[in-house]
Order: sequence, then C-alpha cells, then structure tokens
Amino acid sequence: MSTTTPATPKHGLSRAATRKRKRLYIVLAGMTMLGVAVALMLTAFKDNIVFFYTPSDLTEKVVKPEHRVRLGGLVEDGSVRKAADGVTTEFVITDHIATIPVSYTGILPDLFREGQGVVAEGHIGPDGSLQATEVLAKHDENYMPKEVADKIKESGRWQEGGSGG
Repeated sequence: MSTTTPATPKHGLSRAATRKRKRLYIVLAGMTMLGVAVALMLTAFKDNIVFFYTPSDLTEKVVKPEHRVRLGGLVEDGSVRKAADGVTTEFVITDHIATIPVSYTGILPDLFREGQGVVAEGHIGPDGSLQATEVLAKHDENYMPKEVADKIKESGRWQEGGSGG
C-alpha cells in the first residue's frame, strides 16, 4: 500500500515559507539599493556644501584649508588696497568683534566699498586669510545675513536704519 505524501521542497520548507523568504530577499535588496543611493547623494552634497561664517566664527573654529567657506561681514574702513597688477584687491572683513584679511583677484561688484556688507566665498589660507573666488556686495546692512547683523549688534556698533545705499 502506497501512501501519498504531500510534496515538500528539498530543504523542508513549505511553499508559503519560500514565498516569504523571496519577499524578504527583495525587501533587503531594495533597502540595500536605497542605502547606496542615499550614501552617494550625501557624498555629492558634502562636496558642494559651503558653510557661512562670520569673522568671529572663523577665529573660534578650525576650518580645513580645502573646505570652501562663505565669510560675511563689513569691509573694514581703511583696509582696501589694490595690488600692483590692478586686479587683485586685499581688504579686511569684520563683524566688529574679529577681523579676517581677504585677497580677491577679479572685478569687484559696483556696490563694494568700505563700511558696506559683503559675503566672500573661497578657501582659508595657511595664514588664516581668505583667498576669495567670489565677492558679493550688499547694498546696506538691512540685507546682511542675520548672523552678521547679530554679531554687529552684539558689539554695540549697529546703526538702526542702515547706511542707505
């Protein structure tokens, strides 16, 4: 007498268990792909992130020379000097608490002048100065980044109403 037994897979798992295992593998593969995609995006963003600092922030923090930074503040009165080549300008950015020297080669914006708000983007040099690749001039402190305005107010040199522009 032969009895028929239900067919079971080689490994002793039922069909429902193998379906669940296949779903689990698919979900795990999807999660792995999602993790890889997120890691690639974060790596790409890391290369493009530019942090904003005030001169006080830069004197307090250690910033690696290869990292791009944005430095915002006021152009210190009497600090603008043109180099002999006619296109390099050196000036000092201040928030009236700390100062950072800046060197920029290129044409400055029309609104750039002493006492005005600027944002300079570039790399910190080994001597602590900023080697700027871009300089943006603000037409008065009403358009200044909040962090810079707060530092100037903290120093007691804030003039309500701005300087016009």
